[in-house]
Amino acid sequence: MPFINNILKNKSLSIVGLEKNTGKTVCLNYVLRRLDEMKASVAVTSIGVDGEQTDSVYATAKPEITLYEGMRFITSEKHYHLRQLVSMIEEVDQRQTSLGRLVTAQVVCGGKVLLSGAATTEKLRQQIARFDEMGVGLSIVDGALSRLSLASPTVTDAMILATGAAVSPNIQQLIAKTKFLYKLINIPEVDAATSESLAPIRSGLWSSDAGGLVHDLNIPSVFLLGRNQDDIYRYGTTLYAAGAVSDRLLKYLSAQKQIKETTLIVGDFTKFFITQEVYADFVRRGGTLKVLQRSQLMAITLNPTSPQGFTLNSDEACARLSEALETPVYDVKRIKDF
Repeated sequence: MPFINNILKNKSLSIVGLEKNTGKTVCLNYVLRRLDEMKASVAVTSIGVDGEQTDSVYATAKPEITLYEGMRFITSEKHYHLRQLVSMIEEVDQRQTSLGRLVTAQVVCGGKVLLSGAATTEKLRQQIARFDEMGVGLSIVDGALSRLSLASPTVTDAMILATGAAVSPNIQQLIAKTKFLYKLINIPEVDAATSESLAPIRSGLWSSDAGGLVHDLNIPSVFLLGRNQDDIYRYGTTLYAAGAVSDRLLKYLSAQKQIKETTLIVGDFTKFFITQEVYADFVRRGGTLKVLQRSQLMAITLNPTSPQGFTLNSDEACARLSEALETPVYDVKRIKDF
């Protein structure tokens, strides 16, 4: 598939799901097998636990993760002992986790493995940097549950989004929810100079004036906006929220008379914790959203079966999603070379 070659243009990749049971592991196994055929240098880790045989919520069978000779991986001591492959230990992190120390190993003879990796995105960044030092060409992070934070461009260079019937068995709702996230992922970036000036800021609400100078609005919480409504635009209508953005901030800005001139900048799409309705109202009223960094979306995959047993028509669902998003959507199980 075209996205496999595009993946290799990056140093790191996350595979994330819009919901649990959207086919992340099936997608990962497809990507790993193709990369093995291409003799690519690959390392794999996870946030949380992934690769288990049985779903912990629905008690349904799940695909295990298959690794191939030469691939590196990170997992906890507990799950390293349960591996069904031959591997050589390269490093052992001395910090303890609830499942023991994290083990870095290289596969000698391929097989199946249960991955349980870092608990934080900061630890993931360190692991990816270490793999890079070891000469690994591509580091892949498999996301447990629906941890979209992995897809932040501050963690991985590129991402694959998995969606499917687990999001909604209703095709219209599935399209709407997937399209909403797709819109957030593709929010345009600011210019390089603006990104450079705002990137070091870690908290609070800030404003950029006409000359590009950045000012702290001294509003530590969105809950205090009402008390500072006369001050929020005192330097201009370009605002930067250095943390998470909720419905509350968008609703507040949408109610301002300067909404049509307002540009709200956030770090990246993973910082949005907003609903479709509030987003649509903000845009309809004339507000503009931008990000410091935009994630590179390599592919969208579809799992037509929900854990409750409901199955969408794969061809129809892929076609309708592709039309709505104006980008290809793949059911990797139906790819001929899977």
